[in-house]
Amino acid sequence: MSFIKLESVGKSYQSGELVVAALKDVSLEIAEASFVSFVGPSGSGKSTLLNLLGCLDQPSSGLLSINGTLINKLNQIERARFRGQNIGFIFQNFNLLPILTVFENVEYPLYMVQDMPKDDRKKRVLNLLEKVGMLDQKDKYPNQISGGQKQRVAVARALVTSPKVVLADEPTANLDSATAFQVIKVLHDMRDEFGTTFVFATHDPKIVKEAEVIYTLEDGMIKNFQAISKGRGE
Repeated sequence: MSFIKLESVGKSYQSGELVVAALKDVSLEIAEASFVSFVGPSGSGKSTLLNLLGCLDQPSSGLLSINGTLINKLNQIERARFRGQNIGFIFQNFNLLPILTVFENVEYPLYMVQDMPKDDRKKRVLNLLEKVGMLDQKDKYPNQISGGQKQRVAVARALVTSPKVVLADEPTANLDSATAFQVIKVLHDMRDEFGTTFVFATHDPKIVKEAEVIYTLEDGMIKNFQAISKGRGE
C-alpha cells in the first residue's frame, strides 16, 4: 500500500468572479521513507500540493490518503490533530521564533502536540540537536547563528515529533552550495535512520539531483514522472 496516494485530485480557488484551478486531476503515489521532489516553474502547483499533503487545505475534488487515513473525511480539528501527529515542516525562511533559544525552538512542537514529561522532551531535543550538529549552539538565539545553522535547527524541529512525513518548501533557497549540501546530507541521514518520508517543492538542482522520485508540474498538472534508482546513503 502506498504511504501517500492522490487520486484525481484537483484544487480550485475563487479569485473575485474567477475560479482558478491550481491543481488539475493529479494522481500519484509516494512510498514510505522515500525522497521525493516536486519541480516546476512558479505557479505550477507545487506549493498548493504541499499544502494539501500538509493538511493545511482540502482538495476540491479527488481523494487524498496519508498512511491509510483518508484526509478528505477529516474536519478542520481532525486535520490539525493529524498534522501535529504525523507531519513536519521545513520552511524556506526557517520560521524560527526569535525569542526562543535553539533548544527551545526545537522543543516547542512537543508542547503543541504531545504530552511528554520534561526529561523525555529534553532527551529527545538534545539527541536531535546532536544529530544535526547543533548541540554546541543549543543556548544561542536565532540571530546569533548562521543561515545554514538555522536550517539545521529547522530540520531538528521538523523531526522532533517523529513525524511520518516531512514537507519542505524550497529548504535550501537561502543557503550557499556547501551549506545546502550539508543540510541535504542531514536529511538523508534522518530518512535512513528514522524511515521518514521527505517531500520537497523546489527549484534547486542540488535537491533534485538527490531525489529518488521527481514529479514535474506545469499548469497544475503532472507533466513528467521520473524514478531514479539509488542505494540508501548515496
